[in-house]
Amino acid sequence: MMRDPSTSLPAIRSRRLPVVLALPLGVALMTLAAKVQVPFWPVPMTLHTMAVMGFAAFLGPRRAATIFLAYLAAGAAGLPVFSGTPERGIGLAYMVGPTGGYLAGYLVACALVGHLAAGRGALGRFAAMLAGLVPVYALGAAWLTLFVPASEVFATGVAPFVPGDVVKIAILTAVFAALARRTAAR
Repeated sequence: MMRDPSTSLPAIRSRRLPVVLALPLGVALMTLAAKVQVPFWPVPMTLHTMAVMGFAAFLGPRRAATIFLAYLAAGAAGLPVFSGTPERGIGLAYMVGPTGGYLAGYLVACALVGHLAAGRGALGRFAAMLAGLVPVYALGAAWLTLFVPASEVFATGVAPFVPGDVVKIAILTAVFAALARRTAAR
């Protein structure tokens, strides 16, 4: 099946930043995304999911996973890269806390989304990013059972975040489609 060139990103991907620049820039953007709090219902949201899915769909699985591993390494070393305040813990203490499973899920999502989104049009990238939410929520919820009664995990660790994550994925899809159209017009 032939894909419409206006809905793919090969021309944009071919102009990627060298790894030496992409890695620190990616970690900085991931950190910023984790720190930004957007008022939303039913819970405020960060842009962490948006950054993970965006890197995976735009840069592919290897670069996205490399950026996320570098982000995790910076956090493990005690740099204040994670969302929240230092009172919630920093370094390894934060990583093994209630959100640790979500961090592991993001790493899996980098690979999954990067592979599923490669060469896809807007709808395919949207579906790939939605599929990327599965390991994030599954690993996050599984780990959260160590801190929250199992009967409350879905209500506290998954359901409140689904609306915001779908909105973020829809925004990314629209941005990627606009970039692809702009690139195809050149």
